[in-house]
Amino acid sequence: MSLFDLTGKVAVVTGASRGIGRAVALRLAEHGARVVVSSRHRDACQAVVDEVEAARGPGRALAVEASISSKDDLSRLVDETEAGFGPVDVLVCNAASNPYYGPLAGIGDAQFRKILDNNVLSNHWLIQRVAPGMAARGGGSIVVVSSIGGLRGSPVIGAYNVSKAADLQLARNYAVEFGARNVRVNCICPGLIRTDFARALWEDEAALAERLKGTPLGRIGEPDEIAGAAVFLASDASRYCTGQAIVIDGGVTI
Repeated sequence: MSLFDLTGKVAVVTGASRGIGRAVALRLAEHGARVVVSSRHRDACQAVVDEVEAARGPGRALAVEASISSKDDLSRLVDETEAGFGPVDVLVCNAASNPYYGPLAGIGDAQFRKILDNNVLSNHWLIQRVAPGMAARGGGSIVVVSSIGGLRGSPVIGAYNVSKAADLQLARNYAVEFGARNVRVNCICPGLIRTDFARALWEDEAALAERLKGTPLGRIGEPDEIAGAAVFLASDASRYCTGQAIVIDGGVTI
């Protein structure tokens, strides 16, 4: 397990109280990291912390309430991580929002700005905050959870897809800027995963059946099926990988 060993590493995961973020936090902890579980809801974060510590022992996780819409909150998230566990070695930018479901031509400016602010600008704020410290200490890993939506169009989540395409470029650009100092920045692009966030895309059985006709594996994904890629990108197993987008979608994009 040495290639994937995260013992001694400090990892921050946003949107970690449920879904993909929760799965990532649990798997990073399983591989040895001390994990900071963050979302807007402290009680939900603490429930994940309790789950980690029940399996891995005390002192292995920390709950920090923070909203991705607030730059001050995200700066405090890093401050509390450093105070509780030490400098950030692994950052997983998983939290996102999508307040609009429908044609891109009909979206209001405020909704579009919220999507871009929460899904792109917030990731930039966090990377801007932690990457210099990683570089000064000799390296680190940053993982942005994008989406296959960033690779294709949609009649109902177009603005979300625009933001996820921007995340791909955000990762590429930061990979260029910090690569010489051994800070790696990569994206994971999930397909349809059974989460509350994506419920509108999978709870309609007829629509889901139609979607699965174009899915070679014949099913949608589960949150834990994304977590392994996060462990890979956080660990030395991916030490020569940066600026990339790992697609995990059951074969949809092929």
